Amino acid sequence: MRRNLKNIALVAAIMCLVPIASAQNSAATGNNEIILHAWSWSFNTIAEHLQEIKDAGYTIVQTSPIQECYVGDNGGRQLFGNGKWYYHYQPTDWTIGNYQLGTRDEFKAMCAKATSLGLRVIVDVLPNHTVIDRTHINARLDSAVNGRENLFHANGLWPIADYSDRYQCTTGEMGRLPDVNTENPDFQYYYMQYVNDVLSCGARGFRYDTAKHIGLPDEPRDPKSPQNDFWDVATGRKAVRGLRLAVPRDQLFIYGEVLQDRNVPEQGYAQYMDLTASNYGWVLRNVLNKHDAKADDLLSWHHSVDPAHLVTWVESHDTYCNDHASAAMSDDLVRLGWVFLTARQHGTPLFYSRPHGSTRQNYWGDNEIGKVGNDEFKHPVVRAVNEFRHANAAQPENIIVSDNGKQIIVERGKKAAVIINLDESQATVSIPVTIENGKYRDTVTRQQLQVKKGHLTATLQPMTAYILSK
Repeated sequence: MRRNLKNIALVAAIMCLVPIASAQNSAATGNNEIILHAWSWSFNTIAEHLQEIKDAGYTIVQTSPIQECYVGDNGGRQLFGNGKWYYHYQPTDWTIGNYQLGTRDEFKAMCAKATSLGLRVIVDVLPNHTVIDRTHINARLDSAVNGRENLFHANGLWPIADYSDRYQCTTGEMGRLPDVNTENPDFQYYYMQYVNDVLSCGARGFRYDTAKHIGLPDEPRDPKSPQNDFWDVATGRKAVRGLRLAVPRDQLFIYGEVLQDRNVPEQGYAQYMDLTASNYGWVLRNVLNKHDAKADDLLSWHHSVDPAHLVTWVESHDTYCNDHASAAMSDDLVRLGWVFLTARQHGTPLFYSRPHGSTRQNYWGDNEIGKVGNDEFKHPVVRAVNEFRHANAAQPENIIVSDNGKQIIVERGKKAAVIINLDESQATVSIPVTIENGKYRDTVTRQQLQVKKGHLTATLQPMTAYILSK
């Protein structure tokens, strides 16, 4: 899925840049939402930092999974070691509260505070599978589905051998996690009680983990599944035994982790929710790591779905934690990628909060579940570009890339732009732009830059982003 940017003709003596129209460059209003993934923060920790989150320009706070989960390593609370972050992702029951993040009352209090500040809370939910060690499944769950034999797909304890085989992908065991029969009406009824309880506590959306592992209506059915209707029930299109999603779908922010691969029906999932732009994250990291905007095609979203309905990121908790695909990237480099994503007109950018105290030699940092992440989520540049996004939501984008790929400019309308210098050295550039002539100021450093006769000439510091407005 890689396409190189076309060569840009030389038009200036110092360094020349020419505008390249974005594939989605239009006058349509862009998305104003910005997500902070408060990864592994406890409910009380999130509550303590909500004002900072709001002040930094985020509109949505995403929690880690809040349902009852596996208690391993004698209840240890390290991100990795004596305790594991991924125990969040091993449900033992679908009820609110777990030993890692906090109680139902603490969750409810956090949501109430977020609402009072104008923030929305969305919850990471995972109906697709249970805990690996099935002896830890709560008896309430077995009872709700009339016996353990009804909890899993017929194929649910058989490992997926071919992820491009949609029957295996949607009914088989993934990473030793038993695959729940999400089409069983008894399970749906029990799960929707959990969902509605989450909403009653004040949450206003969901991130569906492993969403591509739950089948769509027209896909192959497991022998134990009467019909593939989970998404119709989960998103409020239909009721299950008289129980329906408690809050209208159009009042919720819902997106699915539909990681891109062969044979994934992206358009089908997009009928129900926004989707993750996982390939675009890979492309952006490739550009950042090579310090070369021409290393990959940043203009294509590398997705079949309208970018207005994509969740974008520089990195996710999976790319940081699972294979450490992004963990070696410096905070400075991630920040430059964030400026680019957030300045764009489309997509909903998600900022993954890295562990507090983490370094490129020690990815886990202080290694404490429940603790606030590092300060990057409120870095002055991050805050500035978040504010830039809000201020220019109605303005179309125009993307400019330098001939040597070291600089990227995202213009929004005629009076605002960001400049991203990927160069590890100071760079003097003369940039042909379409924003109006006049004086501009970087909102972080307060440095003044001027556009004259359609060119912005400046000396840019290494690995620095400039957030410009008149």
